[in-house]
Amino acid sequence: MLSLLPSLLHGSLLPSTLRSLAAFAIVLGVLVFFHELGHYLAARWRGVHVETFSIGFGRKIFGWRDRHGTEWRIAWLPLGGFVKLHGQEQPEEVSEETKAAWIAGRTFHEKPVISRAIVVAAGPIANFVLAFVLFAALFAVAGRPVVEPVVGEVMAGSAAAKAGLVPGDRILAIDGAPVARFLDLQRIITAHPATTLDLTLLRDGASRHLAVTTGSHLVDGREAGLLGIAGGSVRYERLSLPGAVAAGASETWLVLTETVDGVWQMVIGQRGTDDLGGPLRIAQLSGQVAATGFANLVSFIAVLSINLGLVNLFPIPVLDGGHLLFYLAEAIIGRPLPKRAQDYGFRAGIALLVGLFVFATWNDLAHLGIFRWVAHLAG
Repeated sequence: MLSLLPSLLHGSLLPSTLRSLAAFAIVLGVLVFFHELGHYLAARWRGVHVETFSIGFGRKIFGWRDRHGTEWRIAWLPLGGFVKLHGQEQPEEVSEETKAAWIAGRTFHEKPVISRAIVVAAGPIANFVLAFVLFAALFAVAGRPVVEPVVGEVMAGSAAAKAGLVPGDRILAIDGAPVARFLDLQRIITAHPATTLDLTLLRDGASRHLAVTTGSHLVDGREAGLLGIAGGSVRYERLSLPGAVAAGASETWLVLTETVDGVWQMVIGQRGTDDLGGPLRIAQLSGQVAATGFANLVSFIAVLSINLGLVNLFPIPVLDGGHLLFYLAEAIIGRPLPKRAQDYGFRAGIALLVGLFVFATWNDLAHLGIFRWVAHLAG
């Protein structure tokens, strides 16, 4: 079954739209399942009974009940999922009949604040763990992608163009320092702004030297070198299991920090919000990535898993991060925040999320060209 999946997604058996929908369902299903699995396992660990584990919202398509009394189900609207914890509501919020059915010692609300925080934080943590496992497995089985120090494109008017670099040139060394990866090339060039360097390169099977004077631009307030080329060749380097584990952890951390940095740049206005996308963009990208191969789809799921975990940690009421913020306040003052304060927080959180969803969907529609299409019809 698994071996059929890559060919089904990659081949012409599915039209592009259907492939996008199928890939989107797979991607979202994997992400939601592991996120909710984190909540479920943490709840079991802390002695909280789990009533329902649902993938999707709305009417149940099918389901079953396990020996612990948890109902597992698949719902018809595959845009998320949830875990229903026993006694998740406060006693004053439910009827006497509901309270009478609670299992003593197994309700969520009566657990210490640290246990509730663990259960809530376990969802995003599970997403980070999933990304780490996927990256590590990918590097051990398919290999880690390494961009070769080969010129794929030369920017017009750049330092590379002025020096005479052409696509296909392989950079072997810079000022005698060997260059094995495009990353080495970037590192050396960045450290030498407005500097004349001696490039040893391979062109048409012959080694030659080329002098290049790097450009210069500001990065975080500091001068950095600029060459003006893009890499154009990728090879996959299979790693040993320990090496794959270390590389998986490193890649997870790299994606996480770059994502945080990108979000912060949007917040302070250093970066536009055009890249902010929603379900439509994810569906489109899922189909495009799935068409390029199973390994790329796995990598895409890993990156999205990190994004999902990070977004859920934002201190917005309704999200896991908002709950954790309330629990932190409870731990500091020794009692839960007043119900009115929590209600206002949740209302504000819902309004913010709805606004972000509408904005992201607007970006998606613009990115897909829907508005240009409507304008063309109107014209």
